[in-house]
Amino acid sequence: MAVSHKNKTFASLLAFLLGTLGAHRLYLGGARDRWAWVHLAAVPASLLIMALAPDADWFFKALPLIVSGLVGFLEALVLGLTPDEKWDAARNAGSGKVSASNWPLALLLVLTLMLGAGTLIATIARLFDLLYTGGAYG
Repeated sequence: MAVSHKNKTFASLLAFLLGTLGAHRLYLGGARDRWAWVHLAAVPASLLIMALAPDADWFFKALPLIVSGLVGFLEALVLGLTPDEKWDAARNAGSGKVSASNWPLALLLVLTLMLGAGTLIATIARLFDLLYTGGAYG
């Protein structure tokens, strides 16, 4: 029985695009990955906040999804920056293939860092605005 080859660029792309929902964790570890379920739990957590505090600012309703997305950006960076040899030893030991990362992964990592850092800064700024001024700046 052949072991499927896990592509590092694809895993990083999933973490970048769908990290909030843990798609990269499901791709790499399947339904048994507990951290994938933690990512997915952000959706009902946001819905619960919406139900319990309907008058709360939209930011607090979306905060579980935002945090999960920020973790997804971080995981995209960690996955993408893993050396190919270490990646193959951990994820592709029985696949018989060798990973070779190219420039698309490098571009994805730059984009991930840009968007992730911007989102983190915006999240911190909005959180401080709401906590210290009651949302006076937006």
